[in-house]
Parts: sequence; structure tokens; C-alpha cells
Amino acid sequence: METRIGFGYDSHVFEPGVPLRIGGLTLDHPEGLAGHSDGDVLLHAITDALLGAVAAGDIGSFFPSGDPRWKDADSVIFLSLALEELQHAGYRIVNIDTTLILAAPKIAPIAGEMRARVADQLGIDIDQVSIKAKTPEGLGLDHVAQCHAVALVERVQEPDDLKTMSAVIESQRPLEDVVEDLLSSVHGAHKKRGVTVYDTEDIT
Repeated sequence: METRIGFGYDSHVFEPGVPLRIGGLTLDHPEGLAGHSDGDVLLHAITDALLGAVAAGDIGSFFPSGDPRWKDADSVIFLSLALEELQHAGYRIVNIDTTLILAAPKIAPIAGEMRARVADQLGIDIDQVSIKAKTPEGLGLDHVAQCHAVALVERVQEPDDLKTMSAVIESQRPLEDVVEDLLSSVHGAHKKRGVTVYDTEDIT
């Protein structure tokens, strides 16, 4: 069976007065992550890893930071878009491996809950999601959160597998109403040009 690997990376600076969102969870912390959307560094990195695995571009290709529609947007929407692209290309997730790099807060005590949340958002089992955390010792980056993500995906061969993937996507429809129209316009533009449009501008 054909497999592919995608890599994603994201970083955001901490900012007072902003809710801290990581992995779809709101964490109790005096500072959150600044960004055009909700600044969820983990979901952004996973989204880019999934898109990269099927050569579909990156977050900036679909959600440019200059677009007011994505101001303070829930990053689960971005993850749903990546799942749509994965299905469109005929692939499914084998596993996700991530590493968060930040001085605080401590991730280990909530890593299990975070893994469960991400697994639920992706429609996979918790043992297919790894979330690790490191501190940026000696790098002078104590006021920044970074995340590296790797996604292994495999081509879907059986019709039943495609139906299962479709069920996962349908279960997330309330988050994807605006994404559906966006996908149509993006794929329409791709067909006209004959190539995938890439934009290195991130959501930050």
C-alpha cells in the first residue's frame, strides 16, 4: 500500500489577554498565543503536515492571514479542511507524531486529554496520536511556542474505507459550512491553472 509522509511546523509568540488554545483545548495560563486565528500552534502544525503529505499546499493557501473571515477562527476548521484534502486525494491517516516546544505551561499533565481531543477531531484512535513537549533551553525562546508535526498517511484502496472517511467528515459539518465553498473555489482555480497554488504566508 502506498504511504506518504507530511511535515508541519508552526510558531506563535505569547501575548497577554489572549486565551491559550493548544490542541483544541483552552488552557489556564496568563498568556495566550497571538495570531490571526486562535493561535493553536499544535493544530496548525498538524494541518500543514496533512496538507503536505498530499502536496495540497499549506494553511496560507486556503486561509490567508489578510482575510477577515479567519480572524479569531477556531483552528478545528483548518484541520477539517486538511481532512477534506486528504480524502480528496484518496488517503487516510496512519499516525500523527508531534513535539511542542515551549517553556510553559507544562503539557505532560494534560497530554492524554490533548491526544484524545486531537484524535477525536481527526476521527482516529488515540494510539495514533503522539504529543510530546520539550523546553527551549538555551535558545532564548521562552516567550514563543513552537510545534513540529509529522503525519504518515496511506492510500485508501477499499470502498468501505472511503465510506468511513466520509462519515468522519460528515460528523464535522457544523464546523465546515464556510470551508465547503472555499474548497470549491480553490479547486476550481487549480483546474484552470493546472498546478497547485502555494502561498508561503502563514496564518500567523
